[in-house]
This record gives sequence, structure tokens and C-alpha cells, in this order.
Amino acid sequence: MSYQAAEQRLWNRFGQQPSERFIQLEQPPVRLRVVEAGSGSPLVFIGGTGGTGAYWAPLVQQLSGLRCLMIDRPGWGLSSEVDYSRYEFKTLVTDILRGVLDALDLDRVSLVGASIGNLWALRLAQIEPDRVDRIVLLGGSPNREIPVPRFVKLLASPLGKLMVTLPMRQSMLVSQLRAIGHGPSVDAGKMDDFLPWRLSLSNESSSLGSERNMIRALLGKDGFKPGLTFDDGDLAEIKAPILMIFGTADPTGDASIWQRFVDQLPQGELKVFDGLGHMPWWDEPQLVGGEVATFLKSG
Repeated sequence: MSYQAAEQRLWNRFGQQPSERFIQLEQPPVRLRVVEAGSGSPLVFIGGTGGTGAYWAPLVQQLSGLRCLMIDRPGWGLSSEVDYSRYEFKTLVTDILRGVLDALDLDRVSLVGASIGNLWALRLAQIEPDRVDRIVLLGGSPNREIPVPRFVKLLASPLGKLMVTLPMRQSMLVSQLRAIGHGPSVDAGKMDDFLPWRLSLSNESSSLGSERNMIRALLGKDGFKPGLTFDDGDLAEIKAPILMIFGTADPTGDASIWQRFVDQLPQGELKVFDGLGHMPWWDEPQLVGGEVATFLKSG
């Protein structure tokens, strides 16, 4: 499919030639793609909306000496969909990640999450602490202190059903990137390679429709259903060292909210960078990559 060609072009732009494999899980029944680049200690990546494969390319380029394993979340990229309405979210994501680690013969790994992928990483560390070494959280994620984002509500609405069937135009994508804090990077040309890949993902796969199905399963009348976000007791159980990187242009909460969040973690650290957006590694890959590498190697 042409999406794979667009993905390969983005990887090539950042000097990477990754491999891919597919994992069939029995519980839940889902076929997942895992993209792999580099060698060394294993590092598993769980992305947010649009977080598949080459989404991580600028960051992976900065992480030499690590075996980077990037999961296409269910329904995204080339992974099959899962019916989130049939499972408790925290149990589902833990089962999926446990199954991936088992299939890859990995006893213990470090994790990188972004956006909702942060929640996946944290749940695995809470429920399977012996399998998680260190965690990096990039950007904000669903949080009990933060209202459901407007775009998420829109995607879950009847209008969202139309949105996921219409082709995405570049102007729409640029508007979305500006809304999540990447306007300066768009204007500076830093997202020029990102744009055609993301448009291909939106228009040549069913990824956004799958995300809509997930959101509809996770939203209740008063916000996100229980089990998606964390309470203080949950966070206190997560013993792994955790670094969170947050940019001041990220609209997902603010630094004070994320400082309170990190303070509930036994070994949590927050680093705030001025002007970075929701995907901070696209704004400043060397800065963010350096912080991630230093944190991981300090363990």
C-alpha cells in the first residue's frame, strides 16, 4: 500500500532502515505490527493518536545503542482493531503489552509513551512492575484534572463519523498541528517530512476510524470512564523511575498539573521546556533525544 511507501520515505529522511514483524495475540485477539530499529537494550514505544512507526523517527535517530521497538496500537497503522467496549481499559492494555513482551522474548524493558501511550506504559509498570525498568512520558495525556479535549469530543460525536470518512487535506492537518503547539515548527519547515506521511496514514488506512471507536468506548457522560486515568493510589504503586517531558505549548494541561501528577510517583521527575508542543521530539529532536538517552542510560 502507498502508506507503507510514505512511511519508508519518512524513515529514510532520518537515516533509518527498520524491520517489521507481526504478533498475533490470543487474549485479546489482535494482530499487532512492531517496527524495530537499532540494537542494544530494548526500548518499547507506545504512541498517541497517529503514533505509529515513523512517527518516532526523529527521536529514534538520537537514540544510538538502543533496540527501539515501536508498537502500532490496535487499529492504527497495520495493526488490527480491538473492541475496547468489551474490556476494562487498564486490563486490556496490560494484557496487550504483556503479550507483546512475551512474543518478543523480553523479560524486562524500558518504555517510552506519548499522549495516551503514557497511560499504557504506566499501567504496565503498575500491574507488572518486574517487567519495567524505566519510563519516559512525552507530552500530556488524559488526566482527571483536565477536561476531555474538544477534538476528542468532536471525534466521538455524530459529526466525527463523517470526519473519519472524508479525506484529510493538508490545511486541516496543519491546523491540527498548530492547535497542539507545533505552529513554530510548521512555519520553520520542521514538519515538512511529517506532513505527507501523516496525510497518507489518515487517508490510506482506517486508523482514525479505529481511534474514534476507542474514544467512544472510553467516554462517559461526565468525561472519561474509570480505569483510563490514574488516582493517587494508582500512581503511588508505580515504583519505576519516570521522566516526563512537557512543553509549554502543549495544550494538554499545564506544567502545574503535571508537576502534581509527577509528585505522586515515588520516582518521578518532570522537565518542562519552553515552546515545545504535544510531540516535543518533532520540535527539538536533539534536545529531547538527549534528555531521553541520558535518563535511560543513568539506570
